[in-house]
Amino acid sequence: MALPVTPWKLREAARCVRAGGLIAYPTEAVYGLGCDPLNEAAMTALLELKQRPAVKGVILIASDFDQLRPYVKPLSEERMKPVLASWPGPNTWLLPAADGLPGWLTGSHPTLAVRVTGHPVAAALCRACDSPLVSTSANRSGQQPARSPLQVRLKLRSGVDCIVHAPLGGNPTPSTIRDALSGEVIRG
Repeated sequence: MALPVTPWKLREAARCVRAGGLIAYPTEAVYGLGCDPLNEAAMTALLELKQRPAVKGVILIASDFDQLRPYVKPLSEERMKPVLASWPGPNTWLLPAADGLPGWLTGSHPTLAVRVTGHPVAAALCRACDSPLVSTSANRSGQQPARSPLQVRLKLRSGVDCIVHAPLGGNPTPSTIRDALSGEVIRG
């Protein structure tokens, strides 16, 4: 199946991320707002644009689990089995954060929210960046998330440097968030 986005647009978005910019892109349910997770200036800009407190932490998406390994501590095979079985897809898991991870990713938590995305464009963006991406809904905190490129522009004005135009994945709600250690559903 061909991607609904040109390779040129993917390279443009990846260049934007590497340069410290903010991008908006389609995910399984809503438009996501993302950046390089290790770029402090980009993360500061993202949190300010969203008006989101840093103590909440963010989600990282990836094209495969290997992109996430440097960001999380390993769990037992038994605990990882349901995590890996749910991917790729709209399932976000809280895994123990790797030592030394920046606080802007984890917030006030000992865990990091991670997902191997099932959305082909979001996964292609992670491959083009050769890195996971921050994935938070494209909206200001407390507002409804954007579900189109036009809504991204209306909600976030000129705060987004690059918008990747492609259809959403068709899920009616954002990803489920579960704790990998307890199995508890944090967001259903």
